[in-house]
Amino acid sequence: MTDAAAERVRAAADAIYRAESRRAFATLVRLLGDFDLAEEALHDAFRAALEQWPEEGIPSNPRAWLVSTGRFKAIDGIRRRARFAALDDFADEVEAIPDESEPWEEENIEDDRLRLIFTCCHPALSPDAQVALTLREVCGLTTEEIAQAFLSPAPTLAQRIVRAKAKIRDANIPYQVPTPDELPQRLDSVLRVVYLVFNEGYSASSGESLTRLDLSAEAIRLGRLLMELLPEAEVIGLLALMLLQESRRTARASATGELILLNEQNRSLWNREQIGEGLTLVDRALHLPSFGPYSLQAAIAAVHAGARDAAETDWNEIVGLYDALLRMQPSPVIELNRAVAIAMRDGPAAGLDLVDAVLASGELRDYHLAHAARADLCRRLGKTADARLSYERAIALARQEPERRFLERRLTELSRGST
Repeated sequence: MTDAAAERVRAAADAIYRAESRRAFATLVRLLGDFDLAEEALHDAFRAALEQWPEEGIPSNPRAWLVSTGRFKAIDGIRRRARFAALDDFADEVEAIPDESEPWEEENIEDDRLRLIFTCCHPALSPDAQVALTLREVCGLTTEEIAQAFLSPAPTLAQRIVRAKAKIRDANIPYQVPTPDELPQRLDSVLRVVYLVFNEGYSASSGESLTRLDLSAEAIRLGRLLMELLPEAEVIGLLALMLLQESRRTARASATGELILLNEQNRSLWNREQIGEGLTLVDRALHLPSFGPYSLQAAIAAVHAGARDAAETDWNEIVGLYDALLRMQPSPVIELNRAVAIAMRDGPAAGLDLVDAVLASGELRDYHLAHAARADLCRRLGKTADARLSYERAIALARQEPERRFLERRLTELSRGST
């Protein structure tokens, strides 16, 4: 093989790694029963691919080759360690690795990915550990990338992932999709993690950037995978919600990274393909008997997506959907969002009374968006002093720089208007 041909093979191998590594890893976890052993086996398999494929050519089913090679590399590793351990230990370890002649069938591979998601989101793990482990093992993000997204020191994040893996191993947490009886509780955990990942990508919790495209894209990819393998109403609803929200990404910030509110966005920039898919999925989810909060949130997003401009928004329908959402999932954040919708429908005075009631409960006293909403309603009512106090409180609590700059601009405009 010429040097140019070998380079093409190496480039193809790199592309296969990006496309197939997490699928092959999921199957290796099932076959080897250990996260770290599977990761080592995967790296060994790709190392072998880079050595052999330039000479032998890329196999017809590279994923199958990687899984099979990774499995044998793991057994070889156990064999090498056996030189320093009891022979019985070695035999037990090898015997525990299933001898599957076709571990790479497409159906098995996709099932393995679903098993891996449910394992990473097992309720025995803390919520933070579930998110970190899912990003690392299912999405393939590096520890440094995860640490950057959630503003945690990389060593702290690494220890969290190590402890989560150890708990799975030591507690013998099964690597499997839950039974039908267990599914509702376990599915809720998986969907929550996927949506947390999406939210961090769609609106970063802190830092200089408004969004993290890599995280929201990974969450949507997981949502598609879940829907393909488990087409439940709430899985469909969550994917619809993410697509409808993601459709506005380009219009949410100016060229200089400044925040643009929904009612001021250029709707011609919205992604119509994502909106079309999202609307179809919302309709599908709401026609299933088991739809829930994600489907209702997607329906709210669909109302916004269907309006040609802000003035055409059907706020009465949105309030009705929030009423249904509150009955299904009572939450102070949902109460706040409903209050803002009522302000848009019935006027700022009606909304302000409701926002004040939510803040009086104390649960959102440190939530910057609650104070930002109150500031805006006071501004619209001409209550300048109250608006200024609420803007200052919101600015003090905001952790994301684009949001903080937006609130500071509003406060400056308010001060200029009062002079």
